[in-house]
Amino acid sequence: MNILMHSKKKQIQLFGFGYVASALIALIHVIPIEHAMTIVSVLIPIGITLMFLQVILTNMKTNVNDIAITFFGICYISLFLMFVPLTHAMKDGKFLVWFLLAAAWGTDVFAYMIGRTIGKHKFSKISPNKTIEGCVGGILGAVIFGLLLAFCFNTFFNTNFSYIAIILIEIVLSVVGQIGDFAASSIKRYVGIKDFSNLIPGHGGMLDRIDSVIFIAPFAYMLLKLL
Repeated sequence: MNILMHSKKKQIQLFGFGYVASALIALIHVIPIEHAMTIVSVLIPIGITLMFLQVILTNMKTNVNDIAITFFGICYISLFLMFVPLTHAMKDGKFLVWFLLAAAWGTDVFAYMIGRTIGKHKFSKISPNKTIEGCVGGILGAVIFGLLLAFCFNTFFNTNFSYIAIILIEIVLSVVGQIGDFAASSIKRYVGIKDFSNLIPGHGGMLDRIDSVIFIAPFAYMLLKLL
């Protein structure tokens, strides 16, 4: 799945290391939350050391560029998504996680609808189908989804989420999520593909579905921590 290991421009020499690391990503969710950050901070220098060891053993057939791309491919998913369970572990975390998802889903739904309906001004060549109108509509959608969730939680579960705070948080998360969407598009353009995989016919792979969530997760954790 690790698309960065299969660039059409150059075969990355560390693809084996990348596959092993990617396969272990799922295990991060079984690590106790209080130890997760410590374990990850220890594993990062160990991983970099092992990759440089391969540079030495292969007499630089593996190079620094291979290490950089491989390391990015690993961290892009695992480190960012780690903040989803961290958010869930917070006080009222079972509610807070939904604000994270509301930012991603609300942005995607409204950006698509408004972009298709009234979108005229193209935003970037990285993703030529996206428009400025769609991006603004995505922010509006995230706010609407977030406010609906806050209302439901406050009404039916006796929470006390500030609507003003939710509006501000959803705006920031929507912007970050759209940056994540463009980031994913730039990666796919670099490696010369349309989708990360063909797991879901017509929609690409799982990574295509959660590319905005990946970027939103750490920012959601930080902002909701303040809330």
